[in-house]
Amino acid sequence: MGRTPPSPGRGAAGGTAPAGTGSGRTVVLINPNTSATTTAMMTAIARRTLGPTVQVHGVTVARGPRLLIDPAALRAAVPEVVEAGRRALAGGGCTALLVAAFGDPGVPELRTFARVPVVGIGEAALLAASAAGTPFGIATTTPLLADSIADQVARLGLTELFTGLRLTQGAPERLSAHPESLRESLALAGERCVVRDGARAIVIAGGPLGEAAEALRPRFEVPLIAPIPAACHRL
Repeated sequence: MGRTPPSPGRGAAGGTAPAGTGSGRTVVLINPNTSATTTAMMTAIARRTLGPTVQVHGVTVARGPRLLIDPAALRAAVPEVVEAGRRALAGGGCTALLVAAFGDPGVPELRTFARVPVVGIGEAALLAASAAGTPFGIATTTPLLADSIADQVARLGLTELFTGLRLTQGAPERLSAHPESLRESLALAGERCVVRDGARAIVIAGGPLGEAAEALRPRFEVPLIAPIPAACHRL
């Protein structure tokens, strides 16, 4: 089924306890795009998922685009995420870092020095969808990231389970500004994953798609994996 995925902490050298239930836990959610509104939305989802015993602090990177829609933007986000992570760790009290972009920019770099768990929403969602060998498809809004997503699947050793990527119609920026259109477009892409590609689980690929993913769960008989809750559960 592929290689064993990395742990959410510091890798083989890591030994810290994962953040989760219990008092004194503070998760810092890093938004790799510069939309404070998106940060607030994703932080709210993480708080609902983790519950009242875990504090979640949302951080927006200092520079970059409002949406990560192409490989260049994803690469440019890496140093911004790393810097945000360094600041969070230097401030003290941070027991886990959650990187809230599906391409997981900065996650490998943070894991080289962070002595707390570091979880990317992309890795977490893909591992959740493929649990027990489940064939899974991906629905998203960013056609220019299709190759990056396929590479991400391959790095986790999940290519054999991946049934394919289905894209929404229309520019990502336009869809993000119209929540109802976004939900319906993602619903159609998810249906195609199941009906045409044979997926038995669907991943909604994108942190800014978090609210849409939550809303769409009841509409599918197969599991629909929302990436932010998946990352919280992995913590």
